[in-house]
Amino acid sequence: MRKGWTKVTRATIILSKNRKKRIEEGHPWVYASEIDRMEGEAQPGDIVDVLNHQRKYIASGFWNPASQITVRIISHQTGIEMDAAFFRERFQRCADHRRRFVSDKDCRLVYGEADFLPGLVVDRFGGVLVVQILTLGMDVRRDAIVEALIDVFAPQGIYERSDVGVRSLEGLEQRTGVLYGDCPRIVEITENGLKLEVDIVEGQKTGYFFDQRENRAAIAPLMTGWGERSGIRLQDVPAEDGAGVKRVPVNPNGKEVTFPYWDGATVLECFAHTGSFTLHACQYGAKKVTCLDISEHAIDTARRNVARNGFEDRVEFVVADAFDYLRQQSRGVDERNARAAVNREDGGKVDTSKKLTAGGGRTWDVVVLDPPAFTKTRGAVGGAVRGYKDINLHGMKLVNEGGYLVTASCSYHMKPELFLDTIQEAASDAGKLLRLVEWRAAGKDHPQLLGVSEGHYLKFAIFEVRSKR
Repeated sequence: MRKGWTKVTRATIILSKNRKKRIEEGHPWVYASEIDRMEGEAQPGDIVDVLNHQRKYIASGFWNPASQITVRIISHQTGIEMDAAFFRERFQRCADHRRRFVSDKDCRLVYGEADFLPGLVVDRFGGVLVVQILTLGMDVRRDAIVEALIDVFAPQGIYERSDVGVRSLEGLEQRTGVLYGDCPRIVEITENGLKLEVDIVEGQKTGYFFDQRENRAAIAPLMTGWGERSGIRLQDVPAEDGAGVKRVPVNPNGKEVTFPYWDGATVLECFAHTGSFTLHACQYGAKKVTCLDISEHAIDTARRNVARNGFEDRVEFVVADAFDYLRQQSRGVDERNARAAVNREDGGKVDTSKKLTAGGGRTWDVVVLDPPAFTKTRGAVGGAVRGYKDINLHGMKLVNEGGYLVTASCSYHMKPELFLDTIQEAASDAGKLLRLVEWRAAGKDHPQLLGVSEGHYLKFAIFEVRSKR
């Protein structure tokens, strides 16, 4: 047998001659349109070998003729079997990666294709593993997956959250429920030293979004250094015992400021969900945080998380549509600025006793925008662009001069260049100049395969905001 060729021991997929060489470059998906034919027989979910048009072996993966992604690659070595031993070896690799790069025990343990386990997601919340199975090849091996998870991670329970519409593309029904052990509905986790509750049964996706962990920590430098704007400065005063002096913050009247967070930022978090950015803002020294979400249930959860960490005195909660709230506050800012301009031109002749008609007009040192995905299809990108421009335009108007806009997009089809272009257009319309301070993606428990753009979904940016005039 010629070197580089393989003996057919199972069904084989022969790829078309004129396709792009994505699979050879490491992409884990074989589309139906790339397949010339199948040789041999296989049941849906079985492993098949993938050969090029010259019958040279490329990779092996599981087959699903009902899906446009017909083969999902699991190995570049033939003869592999997806039994419990296979999953134990892969899960141990996942554990080693997280142990090296993630300080928190609570994290994403398995991230699908990026961990060479296509269509399988596993998050750890306390002692519970939450599993999401998205592909037929993984679904038919549920028992082996559970066995290996128990062996490698020793959880108290395993709960399945395969209640996502994408399963229909694989010919699968949605399903949830306990797969092993004890799975309390509410689990407490730790993230960056903060305590949060996670609802593994009704929470979004698997219950919580770990992908922003490192980005939440990145806001720490924004949370202090604002006292001087309020006229507060540090001053030496005699110590109470008369021995020496002590340095204390004092206001413009020379009176000591006793509020411990006098140097902290004012922060608005929109699309707060369970209040994760609010919690981090408080932990890093924010003076006052406005936590906003359209869902009363989400705000109730955020309220409990704030109380769990002892931040109640610094957080106000708002249940409102973020788009409406940002527009209202922005209109108030515009009206206030217009009135100020008229006053300057007319020597202060405008009657300022009249209320502003638009209402709103609040501003903050830091505005955080972490919305859900605005588009999940390529055809809806236009609407998503309008949505991102709208919230960022109004959001940056509400940032105090020299403050910061923290903004993110988890829409895969909103490419990084398009996202930045959209924010730039918003800044132009708002009359703002933005300085990019930080540009980030998902955290290290969400690794990315080079050349697989489908995994590069999260964009996160911190901008300094200044007015052109």
